[in-house]
Amino acid sequence: MLLIVGRIGKPHGIRGEVTVEVRTDEPEARFAPGMVLRTMPGAVAPATPGAYQVPAELTVEFARMHQGRMLVAFEGVLDRDVAEALRGTLLGVSSDEIAPPEDPEEFHDHQLVGLAVVTLAGERLGEVARIDHAPASDLLVLRRPEGRTALIPFVKAIVPEVDLAGGRVVVDPPGGLLDL
Repeated sequence: MLLIVGRIGKPHGIRGEVTVEVRTDEPEARFAPGMVLRTMPGAVAPATPGAYQVPAELTVEFARMHQGRMLVAFEGVLDRDVAEALRGTLLGVSSDEIAPPEDPEEFHDHQLVGLAVVTLAGERLGEVARIDHAPASDLLVLRRPEGRTALIPFVKAIVPEVDLAGGRVVVDPPGGLLDL
């Protein structure tokens, strides 16, 4: 599975650096020199004939923070025109390349998506569709069998168990939570 770690923004300067909207908790690891990032197909409008074609992969030459923004230089991107052609490109890494967290109570989003959600009694409620990262806590977005969605705060009191090997998340929702 390809995980999005950033989106290329506008060029910075005339030497090919670009701003990157970071979409990862570990930007130092994902944008380290030598890191190869895959570009998302269809992330940018089709190029006109003779225009710069966005490659399938970009290699990070260096990255730095500047005024609260991540600036990245990619190998082979040497001027502002080429950097401009990359604008809007999504950058990703394969989930196979990401080591699981060392803390057994921590999970990557892609590990949870698709897991069955069951109550303490074993009643199936649906499956995890995605994770929303809200200010107060992360939220499991539950896809219910009837097609509706429900939000479940991803806190120990409501989600006492995540069983990756068993392919399930056990929840103890307070009354009315799934009816919202």
